[in-house]
Amino acid sequence: QVHLMESGGGLVQPGGSLRLSCAASGSIFSINAMGWYRQAPGKQRELVASITSGRSANYADSVKGRFTISRDNAKNTVYLQMNSLNPEDTAVYYCNAVGYYSRGSPFESWGQGTQVTVSS
Repeated sequence: QVHLMESGGGLVQPGGSLRLSCAASGSIFSINAMGWYRQAPGKQRELVASITSGRSANYADSVKGRFTISRDNAKNTVYLQMNSLNPEDTAVYYCNAVGYYSRGSPFESWGQGTQVTVSS
């Protein structure tokens, strides 16, 4: 089993910044992609950003130019730097990882979520 531990959420004023972290642990052989999703009240979960092991990144249009995703492959950790936050960014943010266990079978794991609230 692969466990994802998220940190870095909280309350921030509009225009402020937050940095989310997510560390994967367990019987991991490789992680092909890691990403961040978010779910606001009454809305479906949506992709915010994802990054491959080769550090190719993909962003939702709503966060392009404001958010930056990065990863440390040696630490199996992904980060999301969020700048110029606005109230529409308020949501629970979930970490996601897709890869292979040490024994060779594939996995997809989710974190428990971290709340990000943007409010004055």
